[in-house]
Amino acid sequence: MTRTDEKVRYLPESEAETLTPLSAASGVENVLRILEGRWKLVILFHLFGGKVLRFSDLERAIPAISQKMLIQQLRQMGADGIVRRIVHHQVPPKVEYCLTDWGQALCPALDALLKWAAQKGSADA
Repeated sequence: MTRTDEKVRYLPESEAETLTPLSAASGVENVLRILEGRWKLVILFHLFGGKVLRFSDLERAIPAISQKMLIQQLRQMGADGIVRRIVHHQVPPKVEYCLTDWGQALCPALDALLKWAAQKGSADA
């Protein structure tokens, strides 16, 4: 298990709003819509820590993903404001990807999920 909090500094905490069961369910539904897809979380973990990776670097880092699927997932995360696409106008073309501040703020939540999953594994032992 890789801890993400060691790679990324936590963003300042904002004041928590009062949640009702209905608003919490709606919020979770929105988050799941943004993060749904087999590869989005894998891509996020490769970009955590302020990394800026070229498209080809991501392809090599995730060999099981097809080029079409990687493009699709990156475009969706870009449209949702999680990933930023940086195009360098040169020959040959160079495109890099990094997380936005909002995307980087996912780190503590995903770290908590990893810890939660690890508890299940230790409970089975």
